[in-house]
Amino acid sequence: MHGCRSLVFAILVGSPLFVSPGFAQQADDDDGDPAPAAVAEQVARASKDVPELMLGSAEDSFTVNQKDFKLIAGQGYRWKITSAAGLEYKFATDLFRNVWMNQIVINDLEVHMNGAPAWLEFDSEGTIQVQFTTVRPGVYTWSVPDLADKGMKGTITIK
Repeated sequence: MHGCRSLVFAILVGSPLFVSPGFAQQADDDDGDPAPAAVAEQVARASKDVPELMLGSAEDSFTVNQKDFKLIAGQGYRWKITSAAGLEYKFATDLFRNVWMNQIVINDLEVHMNGAPAWLEFDSEGTIQVQFTTVRPGVYTWSVPDLADKGMKGTITIK
């Protein structure tokens, strides 16, 4: 497992998504290591937005605005997942075990990750933004497990 994580890190750090010409000079602090804020800013600029996923609506608590998402391996993404109804939703996906998780943002508060979350739980209306880099191509599922039979499920395809 440690070797695999090191390989993924080496691939991502060497990727043009994370290092651009002149970036090392701009982001360098006095000790020769990139400044953390500059690295985070470079990752954020490289990321693309995934269409927002809306769980529920004022008219229908069991609706979703989009079921299937298509992403590209090696790309950084920002994905807003929003609870728009009054129900409690537990958003679960096997995608999070197959990406490099950068952070989760809730109300401008950042949770920086060193592993995958089990699920995202919405106890009330609101938005959670997940920032990650795709690593493994494949077809992954997402669902609100207790409500999947009502149509609250879909796929995320990484090519």
